[in-house]
Amino acid sequence: MEPSLPLATHTLKSSKLKNKVFIIFISMVLCTALLGLLQLKFLKPRYKDFYSFDVKDWRGRTMSLEKYRGKATLVVNVASYCQHTEKNYIMLQELQREFGSSHFTVLAFPCNQFGEMEPGLNDEIIYFAKSNYGVTFPIFSKIKILGSEASPAFKFLIGKVVSLLSCMLCLLVQCYFRQKNVQIKICWIGNSYLKNCFYYLNLFKYS
Repeated sequence: MEPSLPLATHTLKSSKLKNKVFIIFISMVLCTALLGLLQLKFLKPRYKDFYSFDVKDWRGRTMSLEKYRGKATLVVNVASYCQHTEKNYIMLQELQREFGSSHFTVLAFPCNQFGEMEPGLNDEIIYFAKSNYGVTFPIFSKIKILGSEASPAFKFLIGKVVSLLSCMLCLLVQCYFRQKNVQIKICWIGNSYLKNCFYYLNLFKYS
């Protein structure tokens, strides 16, 4: 029986070595997973406001909304075949013309999710808006506002709106006014909001 003892000892040592290797491997996997989770938590972009987001212009180029920081910004989703399209585009352009030189801008985001009223391509949407209504405010790439593919910037805005039911209306608006480093959020729902804009923008312009 004595010749078998060295073999048993060798087998025992080999088993212990394998266990150590396995433990080290599992530890490395757990550490890697933990580091990954920490990176997701701490390196994930933090958006403090609407202007922290990147969006795509109508040509599909990524751009930062940071350039509009400090302005009174009217953010609106638009559609070319809505029953209120003509009236709203006319009033939006009138707002831009009247207040565009006073730290104000309209930012328009086409969307086809509400009744499929914006089926066109980006260049078709731009041509329609400029040729029919002479718009001078920025119109961005067509986006989705609801669902898993919703634009992150609009997800942020919708989170600030009182009710998600407001998204079912033709236009969803949130206007930011910055005075004395205090942000006042104003949201109009429905077709009367543009008239209210003139009143509040005049207060902003001459205050």
